[in-house]
Amino acid sequence: MRLEHKIPDPLPWSLLASPLAAAEDALARLDERLAKSPIREAWIARTHFSDACATLWLDGELVHLEDLVLHDAHMDIRAPTHELTRAHAVLRTRRRIASRDPEWPLSAAGLGCLRGRGEKDESEEGWGNWNEEERDSEPDDAHLDPLLETEADPHLAAAFAAVDAANAKAERTLATENSSWSERAGLIYDPDWDEEARLTEWSAVVEQTRKLPPTIAAALAAEAWDSIAPLQHTPWLGRLLAAALLRARAKTIWHLPCLYEGQKAIPRERRRPRDVASRLAVQLEAMTAAAAAGLKDHDRWFNQRTLLARKLAGRRATSKMPALLDYVLTRPIVSAGMIAEELGITPRAAQGLVAELGLREVTGRGRYRAWGIL
Repeated sequence: MRLEHKIPDPLPWSLLASPLAAAEDALARLDERLAKSPIREAWIARTHFSDACATLWLDGELVHLEDLVLHDAHMDIRAPTHELTRAHAVLRTRRRIASRDPEWPLSAAGLGCLRGRGEKDESEEGWGNWNEEERDSEPDDAHLDPLLETEADPHLAAAFAAVDAANAKAERTLATENSSWSERAGLIYDPDWDEEARLTEWSAVVEQTRKLPPTIAAALAAEAWDSIAPLQHTPWLGRLLAAALLRARAKTIWHLPCLYEGQKAIPRERRRPRDVASRLAVQLEAMTAAAAAGLKDHDRWFNQRTLLARKLAGRRATSKMPALLDYVLTRPIVSAGMIAEELGITPRAAQGLVAELGLREVTGRGRYRAWGIL
């Protein structure tokens, strides 16, 4: 029988004081730097990709950053692997959390949506409303069946009868598959794994951290997720929710921390110690490492932008080069096809803009080339 997860009481403050102070300071520095940064949105977009790759890396799966960028742009150069689709799921979830209200991911509605059980996306709701509006705006004559006039033709009536029979057969097949879903689900899901109860337990742990500093609360939330394991097939959601907790408690107002990227920086032999106190200290060290790496990346990309922006002087107002600079900052790499689709130009014109701007070629290939700001 699984034991209920409990927060250490009292917390080992003598062991946590130093990494806690370092994490608080590093996260505050990075968030303050991003508050007025002209490349804040580009930094956020790029770090979504790197943190998604780090998530799979910690599970022992290698997903190349370039492949993830191309897959996200629907320009894969090969069939996507299972690991790549998982990394893309992490990427989409990070974007979804970062784009919503800070309190939303930890709410009941947010957790339901993130685990695939809850309200529909706004895009789906908008599509449904659009269909209803279109239907309402149709004239009355549009609802009349235009085929009533052809019922006198016996051959056409037989063809329609065959179509109706095929539709009825398809509906019966789908109904049979849906009825047997509960039987097949046992092959994928453990029937004794009560996700609702585990999520309730994890939410109770998060609620107990209300009066603690945000960083130690996030560390406790990540540690509780690893211990409770609420979701069978999305264990990576835990640290994304811990990062969301930092936003919800106003520790990081302008960005969603890359906790997987920080965990990747911790040496493997220190990543999972036996005692809870040491594991919490490692979680705090990961936050510090993530913030330090994010600060270095921001300064490097900002310097590169400043240097490349000098080449924009004297350009026509209709030049696509400023838009290219803004776009290349949001992606680790860009290909000619990606640039052409984003800017609405031809791939050949995209290559010409890349040459004028002086972007660095990052693939080292002659057949397939891509550029980026490293």
